[in-house]
Amino acid sequence: MRGWWREIAGLVLPVACGGCGRPRTALCPECAGELTGAGPRRVRPAPEPSGLPVVHAVAPYADAVRELLLAHKERGALALAGPLGGALAEAVKASAGPATGPAPPPLLLVPVPSSRRSVRARGHDPTRRIALAAAARLRRGGRAARVVPVLRQRRYVADQAGLGARGRLANLSGALEIVPGGARLIESGRVVLVDDLMTTGASLAEAARALADVHLPFIPGLAQGLREGSAEGSARHGIEQRKAAVIASSPASFEINRNSPRTWIVAGGER
Repeated sequence: MRGWWREIAGLVLPVACGGCGRPRTALCPECAGELTGAGPRRVRPAPEPSGLPVVHAVAPYADAVRELLLAHKERGALALAGPLGGALAEAVKASAGPATGPAPPPLLLVPVPSSRRSVRARGHDPTRRIALAAAARLRRGGRAARVVPVLRQRRYVADQAGLGARGRLANLSGALEIVPGGARLIESGRVVLVDDLMTTGASLAEAARALADVHLPFIPGLAQGLREGSAEGSARHGIEQRKAAVIASSPASFEINRNSPRTWIVAGGER
């Protein structure tokens, strides 16, 4: 019900930029530039958890970008779903790579699931909403894409605030599973895990683990290759490494990897 009230309120109440507070616009040009100006790049947390997919992001989680994500997620600024979805779409394209062949498989965006209590508290599911906007943007650009929410939480997960990288991995270990019948839904496309934010990578690593487990009866070696956490490990098992895309990486410190000008190295706390 809260989600509907927010939708209506957004039509009749004065708005302000979610990034800087400028009145009469949900997103000002300057903050839009902060969101998409850097372009998608590969990001890696430090330390990098085993089984983490190849992840691309469009912006560091700081300043205006941080405020935009919080405004959408926690303060119900639902008008931001469109531009945030557009940013996520760019990260998805970078992670999935170019479409090849006369009939390339569709991109299947699999959101990292939020807990039911979080969705109830917020009045909406921010990750799924942004994923739907991203899929729509990809389709408008000529790329077949759809959202396939096949993951769910299978047990209680504690609030991650205040937990370090090891604590977050332990908190999320074995927490996700694929829904009944979900395996069939992801057999005919290129899966890209999506989330709004990555820091330690624990959520994306657990999501990749859940997808790998469901594929074990069909593709021997898939889970082992993914859990080795490297493209080389995946190649040894004859599989394509799982891919993921996020809008932002949230660092306590942030630096460019000197070995690759297109890579961000991040360290910090989980969402």
